Amino acid sequence: MSQATRVTAGLVVIGDEILSGRTQDANIAYLAKWLNEEGVVLSEVRIVGDDRLAIIEAVNALRERCDYCFTTGGIGPTHDDITVDAIAGAFEVDVTYNEEALQMLGEYYGPQELTDARKRMARVPDGGGLVKNPMSGAPGVRKDNVFMLAGIPGIMRGMLEGLRGELAGAEPMLSASVTVLAPESEMAEGLAAIQDAHPEVSIGSYPFFRQGQIGAELVVRSTNAERIPPVLAAIRRAADAISAAWVDGES
Repeated sequence: MSQATRVTAGLVVIGDEILSGRTQDANIAYLAKWLNEEGVVLSEVRIVGDDRLAIIEAVNALRERCDYCFTTGGIGPTHDDITVDAIAGAFEVDVTYNEEALQMLGEYYGPQELTDARKRMARVPDGGGLVKNPMSGAPGVRKDNVFMLAGIPGIMRGMLEGLRGELAGAEPMLSASVTVLAPESEMAEGLAAIQDAHPEVSIGSYPFFRQGQIGAELVVRSTNAERIPPVLAAIRRAADAISAAWVDGES
């Protein structure tokens, strides 16, 4: 693992339809929140097209840099579903049929409807295992620290539930926020001082302009719940010092 107190994951979103704008990705935010519940931080996301070499490059980079690497998309029955082949290439192994997956698909579709195209969804990189899928007959695939999930959001979420408790995570990251109605620049000096005084937490500043108001949402994150309230209090005092209105956000 990367560090005892920080377990990381990378995500490779695969699909020409994502890059073209035809389909909007709905999986990144969900996966990030799910991983946080498992004590894993989503540290990097890459989006690539249906290109074997691009997938290999992205997966190799993230599986080496992160404790876990997830992919979404490209594990269906059609010719352009090449994720399994690409990840087999990343590991330099062959692609084989998984007998358990073939049995799952046969039970789901029935023997007469298990076409060669559908059998493609039982292919795994040699030595790989399965990620159970309660939504349809086709499972996800695991090879070492790489998890290949469906691109369809509902199916992807079901596969994640099949992985619940399987990852070796750290403590979940907790967060709370204060929204300050003042330009971010007016809070910058005070925030820097607060961050220096509390290096064990992270403070993120996210400026906005809405309904004619300028402000920033200040998000405090830590794996230790007791460390967050003192930092929130310090932010409120800093806002008061510049006569800026503030409101507590969600925890």
